[in-house]
Amino acid sequence: MSETIRVLIVEDSQLVCELLKRFIDGRNGFVVVGFAHDGQEAMKQVMLLEPDVITMDIHMPNVNGLETIRWIMAKRPTPVLVLSAYAFANNMQEAFLAMSFGAVDVMSKEAFNANDPDGPAVEELLERLRLVAGCKVIRRPMISLRPTVEAASLKHPTDSKKSMVAIAASTGGPQALEQILRSLPADFPAGIVIVQHISDGFAQGLVNWLESVSPLSVKLAVNGETIKQGCAYVAPTGTHLYLQASGCFKLDAAPPRNGHRPSADALFESLAVSYGPSGIGVILSGMGSDGAQGLSHLKAIGGLVLAQDEASSIVFGMPKAAIDLGVVDRVLPLDEIAGALKGLVQPMRGA
Repeated sequence: MSETIRVLIVEDSQLVCELLKRFIDGRNGFVVVGFAHDGQEAMKQVMLLEPDVITMDIHMPNVNGLETIRWIMAKRPTPVLVLSAYAFANNMQEAFLAMSFGAVDVMSKEAFNANDPDGPAVEELLERLRLVAGCKVIRRPMISLRPTVEAASLKHPTDSKKSMVAIAASTGGPQALEQILRSLPADFPAGIVIVQHISDGFAQGLVNWLESVSPLSVKLAVNGETIKQGCAYVAPTGTHLYLQASGCFKLDAAPPRNGHRPSADALFESLAVSYGPSGIGVILSGMGSDGAQGLSHLKAIGGLVLAQDEASSIVFGMPKAAIDLGVVDRVLPLDEIAGALKGLVQPMRGA
């Protein structure tokens, strides 16, 4: 990709197209190379213009955004940022479905203000576009969803407590979480706690989407709630999530750590303190290094650490940081992580 980032805007509203062009074109190295007002037009423009990144509306005439993303990922894989109106729950569900089809990230259109072209929402849009444009995307269909890993080479948790799995992810995380959670059984004998860096307003949508595709129960974590086996809990945005030895959550609105709240480091550190060798930490696709330091605490106390490999990560930053720190027990392709967890997490005798 050249220094100039070429953007294709796919949006059925002419007004929104003009607004996005005003926000993007000629700013910070971006140039808008074209527009498409439905999926059919978008398919033609993708092949003709070969953009570096695409902004994608979901609801469009003729061919909608979901089918357009599927086609793009099959014919000319290109990074896609979904711009969604999340006023309705089904819009959030569709946004996350778009990510399962290959879109890299999702952002709400509702924060944009035509009278504030230099506001924080526009700054976030440009930052997201730059990040998404730099991500690798793969040609679909995706790698098999059937986990095949042989986990015998990994030691099992040896502590007397039930195991606890903590997962952290950022860009590319929703897609990875979908693949892992849909491959675990409803009676998975451990609780699963997740920190996913995501835009404000989308956490509940993420939960609803994961709940719809997974045999597990998926919900937002609630302060003081007791963690149950066979359930996956997602940290609310704007709140750190800590695991307590009592088996309950603690939510805390302390300042962000390294720019993140919730912080993966905070989650993994609490996993180490509260669950010791029974803790299993998983670091997935994402930019930056959040989680690596926290995993070092888990590793030091005898817990297990799994990391998604580079080939299956949309962004390899977070796994790489943990690997470089020397705290990862096993680096696995995404389609092998669920199998590893099933092999490692054993029900307690008499449980």
